[in-house]
Amino acid sequence: MTISIEEDKTFERINFREAPLPKMEYENCRFIDCDFSNAELSGFKFVECLFTNCDLSLARLYETALRDVSFKQCKMLGLQIDSCNKFGLSFSFEGCRLDNSSFYKTKIRQTVFRNCQLHEADFTEADLGAAVFDRCDLSLAVFDHCMLEKADFRGSYNFSIDPETNRLAKARFSVDGLPGLLHKYQLRIDF
Repeated sequence: MTISIEEDKTFERINFREAPLPKMEYENCRFIDCDFSNAELSGFKFVECLFTNCDLSLARLYETALRDVSFKQCKMLGLQIDSCNKFGLSFSFEGCRLDNSSFYKTKIRQTVFRNCQLHEADFTEADLGAAVFDRCDLSLAVFDHCMLEKADFRGSYNFSIDPETNRLAKARFSVDGLPGLLHKYQLRIDF
């Protein structure tokens, strides 16, 4: 079966809920101000694509390939990232809202989350080695049995990470982040 490929194309201000995106491989494409909310993107392949100011909330991503994809200023509520194709899974997020999204058991080492809101995101058993969480709001995000070695949480806030149930060797935290590491002990820390 031959898979069609769309390369180097810009899609701007398109509502893909009303006119679904054709199922194919997209390489080096740009999606700007597009609405993918509740869209069926299962089995699609995105390689070196950029999504800017798009709404991907509750889009279905079963076996979707995301390889070297950048998301900027996107609304991405309730995504099941853990259902994506695991082969070559790589992306970065800047200024995105990823509330209630699931990264359960994903291997996303060196992923960059910059200025993102990740309220109640689920990172249970994820491999986030050397990932960067730069100025992210991690309120009620779940980090349980995660590989967080060499991850950088400096500047991020509202997180709660149990050092006893997560691998944290050489992870980086700011002094302001100490309460997020000691939360379970109910200590009062004054600065």
